[in-house]
Amino acid sequence: LANLLQGLSSPDSAVREKAIAETEKKLQEQGGSREDEEEESRTTLNRTLINTSVRAFPSEIKAGFSGFLAALEKDAKERAQRRRSNEQLANALKEQGNEAFRAGDFALAIQRYSQGLEKLRDKQELYTNRAQAYLKLHEYEKAISDCEWALKCNKNCLKAYFLMGKAHLALQHFPECRQCYEKMLQIDPQKENLFKDCVNEARLEEKRVRDEERAEKEAQAGSVAASSIQELLQRISSPGQDILYYTGGIRLLAEAVHSCECSGQTFFRTNNGFSILRNETVRGAFCAESKSPAEVELCVSLFLLFQAACAGNEENQRLLLAQPQVSAQLAELLSSGTAQLQRETLALISLYSEHESGRRLLLMQDLSRWLQILMAFVKSTDARADSAMNILSDLIGEERFQTQCRATFSTGVLPLFTQLLGCARQVEQAALARAVGVLGSLCADVGLRAQLAQSRECWQACLQLLDGCPDASSPGYQLCVFAVLGLMMNLLLESNGTIQDLAVPISGRCLALLSHQDGKIVTRAIGVLSRVLPASPSAVEEVVKGGVVKKMVKFLKAGGQLTCSYAIKTLSICTKSSRRAQEELLKWDKRLQVLLKLLQAGDELLVGNAAFCLSQCLLLPGAASALLGSSVVQLLLRQAGGDAQRTSVQQNSAIALGRLCVAEPR
Repeated sequence: LANLLQGLSSPDSAVREKAIAETEKKLQEQGGSREDEEEESRTTLNRTLINTSVRAFPSEIKAGFSGFLAALEKDAKERAQRRRSNEQLANALKEQGNEAFRAGDFALAIQRYSQGLEKLRDKQELYTNRAQAYLKLHEYEKAISDCEWALKCNKNCLKAYFLMGKAHLALQHFPECRQCYEKMLQIDPQKENLFKDCVNEARLEEKRVRDEERAEKEAQAGSVAASSIQELLQRISSPGQDILYYTGGIRLLAEAVHSCECSGQTFFRTNNGFSILRNETVRGAFCAESKSPAEVELCVSLFLLFQAACAGNEENQRLLLAQPQVSAQLAELLSSGTAQLQRETLALISLYSEHESGRRLLLMQDLSRWLQILMAFVKSTDARADSAMNILSDLIGEERFQTQCRATFSTGVLPLFTQLLGCARQVEQAALARAVGVLGSLCADVGLRAQLAQSRECWQACLQLLDGCPDASSPGYQLCVFAVLGLMMNLLLESNGTIQDLAVPISGRCLALLSHQDGKIVTRAIGVLSRVLPASPSAVEEVVKGGVVKKMVKFLKAGGQLTCSYAIKTLSICTKSSRRAQEELLKWDKRLQVLLKLLQAGDELLVGNAAFCLSQCLLLPGAASALLGSSVVQLLLRQAGGDAQRTSVQQNSAIALGRLCVAEPR
């Protein structure tokens, strides 16, 4: 057939005539065979209509074929035009559906998406959007069906697998749910955090279902704990009783829940235990701004109950924070000033902050005041200070918490922090050291770090704390000094006028600390020097006068790698701008043996700074002669022509080698 078609369209007339004749012959043969078949079997009904005019007028075949091709092309154009028109209509209906979805009219959204699909059956977005609307109306099977159709349109549709996983989860199809989420991760490995959240949600729901099934079996078997919890909840829910009645009932309920462990927590939840706050007397005491002793006692009982119900139980933790009174009152109770209430509130919050899932629940709340409130517990002299710092340490690494801290940082946190540093000897020093560490961790947020580094009051408070650090100070105070030095190192990642103005006193305090008996404090003091000296030539001049070069050479001879890296950096800054520093380095490092040893180190930072210091010293008369007979040329050649990732290693080594050859041709 292909050959015949090719012959019919040939420009050669002889070939065309031959093809026409062959075509006529083929048509006659096919017509004859069909007639024979009809005669052989009368039961066969052949309804095929054959255009006999083609056989009668073979010259028209060529024109018919051209017309056929033209018709195909015309049909394709019409189809494309209809698709464009239908796609425009489908997109318009999709937008109408999206508007209805945002307005909460999910039935109308489904109607618009369905109308869009009538216009364009293979539009994946319409299927996934309609599936999302079906989820809102709890029509999970329909949602799954739409997701399957979306995957037929696009087998890698992430949203389809996500929504289908949600629908399977709602139907408690846990294996199918996990398969959908695993498929999401296969399609896009960058969605690992979303995958973890989804899998965790499925795990929590599966655990809830199993716990409740087990608790129901125990209740049907006549569990005493189940009947006790149910009875106590009924009694507490009865209105019009005295506050002491509710306090006693809640205490008994807390003991019953605690004694029954997992099943007790489940009985509490399935019997609607968190509705206890609907009782007018209980709610009034819990939310009162100024609490009487009886109200304080009731609130303490409530927190003991919540702790028993929520310890290790993620579903109960979620339900508790879903109670509007609880989420609104946590910050108020923390700052209430009543020690007993604060202790129990901190204990409850700790149940959340200790675990990732609990922190996720906390971070859904407004925590903008929490940094200031929790930091204020440093003034406490009991376990509250440690509990508050534990919570802060748990939360401080969370990006959402850091973001929320910005709201009150400059107006609330900074003034409180500088106040705490100023009275370091009167507060819980171990807790203060941890609070300083928390602020240091917050410096990972560039905006917060800039605010801290700009605060003159903060710097002055840090210097005041360093002033009161003789060798014989208490271990707690030394912890504070160590933490403050770490904070200062973080702040010195910034460059601003405040740092330039205070560079001299900062470097002076650190120079004084170089004789401290605690090696960790000494190392951090050198680290601060290495970062503050570039901000001020005056600071360099003062520390050189104070004998910093001799001390750095001493630390380079005996210190560990971190100490050495800070010390050689400090020396490179001093020798860069101070001839006196160059002379003292040549004086205290005989034949520059310390620098030559560092040129052989495996740390590129050490090697680069050592080469720089050497190049500066070679500007002095006679310095090059002191290196005769050493391996300095080989060392510098090796580093200058090496493949170090830090280009400063090659550059500084090459400069030192050039100066050496100029100063000492031998």
